Amino acid sequence: MKNIFLIGTGLIGGSMLLDLREHMVEATFHGIDKEEENAQQAVKNGIIDRVASLKELKQADLLIISIPVDATLDLLPEVLDLVADHTLVIDVGSTKEAICATVANHKKRHQFLAAHPIAGTEFSGPNAALKNLFQSKTMIVCEVEKTAFQLQEQAKNIFDHLGVRVRYMTPAAHDRHIAFVSHLSHISSFMLGKTVIQEEANERDIFDLAGSGFESTVRLAKSSPAMWTPIFAQNKKHVLDSLDGYILNLKRFRESVKNDDHAAIFNDMEQTNRIKTILNGIQNGK
Repeated sequence: MKNIFLIGTGLIGGSMLLDLREHMVEATFHGIDKEEENAQQAVKNGIIDRVASLKELKQADLLIISIPVDATLDLLPEVLDLVADHTLVIDVGSTKEAICATVANHKKRHQFLAAHPIAGTEFSGPNAALKNLFQSKTMIVCEVEKTAFQLQEQAKNIFDHLGVRVRYMTPAAHDRHIAFVSHLSHISSFMLGKTVIQEEANERDIFDLAGSGFESTVRLAKSSPAMWTPIFAQNKKHVLDSLDGYILNLKRFRESVKNDDHAAIFNDMEQTNRIKTILNGIQNGK
């Protein structure tokens, strides 16, 4: 691959290019961003070699799209029209059903790979990009059978360079599972932060009294609303399902506190302690 293009020079796309540069030393890395300042910063940070435009996509051997998912819906069919017949196009958005559906009948559907790396931080933009962000993380790939085999092989090499484990899912399964294990945690973080800001008028009290538990729980509330609002909108059905289950558990917990049902409180927390075993198994590669 001689020409690698990235649309969206932020955390995920930027981190991918930082790792790929170490393995594709002879390639030229091009960046496209609607924010000129971000594109120029990506050059300064060594993420890309030069700022490019959509009209240059015919040169691309690989194109990575890393922008808000609502923008991807509009842009993906357009870029598939623009790229050469050999180009691999990878989208790394956090929803997959709507994105896959929008190009289901496109004549170059076989050049597209729908992917979602389960990695990231609460920060955004080119300055948030990190080397080795994806090491030992999971890369979800959807509808792999609709991508040309030769391009699947190219994508596998790219994922090997990033150090990810690949897991295959349908778009529907991806969006349902990710609503519970990712989207719900972001909503919880945002709403916890909102509740504390509403109830604690004195910001100094929040700063002085907040411990590490509060800080870690609201960490995701620092995430970009411009990125997450379209995610919640696109994954509406599954987000609502996850919220229904979460709200039901909160209501039950509230009733236990109200009724001094300490045994129920203890049992809820003890049963939930199993999450430690689950997450330890994931961290140990099981």
